[in-house]
Amino acid sequence: MRSLSIAATGMLAQQTNVDVISNNIANMNTTAFRRQRAEFQDLLYQQVQRPGAGTGGEAKSPSGIQIGAGVRTGGVYRIAEQSALTTTSNRYDIAIQGQGWFQVTMPSGETGYTRAGSFQLSDQGELVTADGYPVQPGITVPPEAVDVTISPTGQVQVKLDGQTEMQDVGQLQLAGFVNDAGLEAQGGNLFLATAASGQPNVAAPATLASAP
Repeated sequence: MRSLSIAATGMLAQQTNVDVISNNIANMNTTAFRRQRAEFQDLLYQQVQRPGAGTGGEAKSPSGIQIGAGVRTGGVYRIAEQSALTTTSNRYDIAIQGQGWFQVTMPSGETGYTRAGSFQLSDQGELVTADGYPVQPGITVPPEAVDVTISPTGQVQVKLDGQTEMQDVGQLQLAGFVNDAGLEAQGGNLFLATAASGQPNVAAPATLASAP
């Protein structure tokens, strides 16, 4: 019955592969979604006859007899690639080109990380995610502001009613990780840092790539 057991591992591995592909397709329109790919590894082998084992006299087996036990999923990792940018009518929509993650404060108090820059304003004028989680560092737009601009370096400026000069209200910062694939997905476009991702390196967007 070993053949059935080996075949079953293949079916389970392919089911995992289909699950990953299905999730990629389902999230085709998810903001800042990074597709995933499954990797597979062969299982342990039964060594009926080791390669190089003596077969009589000075003769040796050139290849031996090794019977595999099947396959298993070795990992499912995210492919870090730049998505196409889309123009929207929301002045608070921000896209990241290159490395980096926005930081948000989750209800648990933990810092979550996301590349989905679909931001809005709360009832207090604070920049928040679609779920209402505040963006770090906190940025508040005054109610009397008639215009808002966000520079490529993350500087947020507003134009107040009756004034001509733009006023600074905050500086967006991005977090970078040594291993983005090690972040733990939480759903809702949010991730948490883990021992595999390493600690975040926080810097302004223009300096993140060169920061130590």
